Amino acid sequence: MTKEYDLRIRTKQFAHRCVKLGVALPKNTLGGHLANQLIHASTSVAANYRAAFIAQSKSSFIAKISIVFEECDETYFWIEFIKDEKLIKEKLIEELLKEADELTRIFAATRKKAVTNKLNNGK
Repeated sequence: MTKEYDLRIRTKQFAHRCVKLGVALPKNTLGGHLANQLIHASTSVAANYRAAFIAQSKSSFIAKISIVFEECDETYFWIEFIKDEKLIKEKLIEELLKEADELTRIFAATRKKAVTNKLNNGK
């Protein structure tokens, strides 16, 4: 399997895990808001990562990867916020928070490399 394919699977699994976290949140105003934000951001990571690989230009790829990076960082924020509010036991979301951090770092590096390559190739 290619690295890109592995990340497609990984981002999809990440989205599924975030959806499960969202569904497990308290059924109140705050829980509902956080669930919606978390589910929206995390599923956007997976969907836009897939879309990046059918981009028709380097600029389009960079735009999609930038969205992936931003949504992944936002997902990290929502998971951290849920932890800060003590809505879910911390030990239950530690691994998900770690995964969000790792994916954010991967997509930051991917975007940086894509921009650098585009600038160096002049296209």
